Amino acid sequence: MMIKKIEDFQKHLNIPIINGLSPSSHPTQVLSDIFTVEEIKKKPISKLKICWIGDSNNVLYSLIAASVKFSFRLSIGCPKKFAPGKKVKDWVRKNKKKIFIYHDLKKAALNADVVFSDKVISLNDKVNKKRKKQHFQKFKIKKEIFNYTKKNCIFLHCLPRGDEVEEDVFLGKNSHVWQQALNRVHVQKSILMYCFGKLR
Repeated sequence: MMIKKIEDFQKHLNIPIINGLSPSSHPTQVLSDIFTVEEIKKKPISKLKICWIGDSNNVLYSLIAASVKFSFRLSIGCPKKFAPGKKVKDWVRKNKKKIFIYHDLKKAALNADVVFSDKVISLNDKVNKKRKKQHFQKFKIKKEIFNYTKKNCIFLHCLPRGDEVEEDVFLGKNSHVWQQALNRVHVQKSILMYCFGKLR
C-alpha cells in the first residue's frame, strides 16, 4: 500500500527508508496509535473493536493495513461517496480479512472500544471544500455517539482538529488525544532506533 515514489526510492537505497507521511498512507502515525490503544486498554488491539469515522484518507488506509496485520475488527463510518475504493477492499479480501463499511454513524460506532477520526479536509485536498463538508454533516462526532459504543470507549484524533468533532468530545472524558500526540514522539524515536539496529 506504499505509493510508487517510495517504492522507487526503496529499490535504489541500501539503508532503511521511513514513510513518515505520504498521500496514501501514514504508518508511523498508526503505529503510535496502536501503542496508545494498547497502553490505555491494557490488552492487544486484536481483542478490541476499532471504529473510524471520517474520510478515506492516508491515516485510514494505514489503519486498514494494520487491521490486516494485527487482525482487529475495523468498522468505518463515512458517506458512500467517500468510502475506501475497490483496490483497497480487494487487497483486504486477498489477505482473507474483513473491514466493515457503514454509511450510518451509529452502526459504525456500535460496541466500539475505540473511535478514531481525522480532519475531513486534508492539507492537500483539491476538492470543493464546502461541498465535501456538507457530505460529512451527518458524520460529525458528538457526545451522543458514546451511547452506542462500549461504556469505556476512548476517542483518538491524529490532529489538527477540524469541524468533524465537537469540542465536548475532543476535550471530554473519552478523549486521549494529548496522550496520543505525546506517544507519537516516543514511538517515532523507537522506529529510528530500530533502523539503527538498537532494538534488534
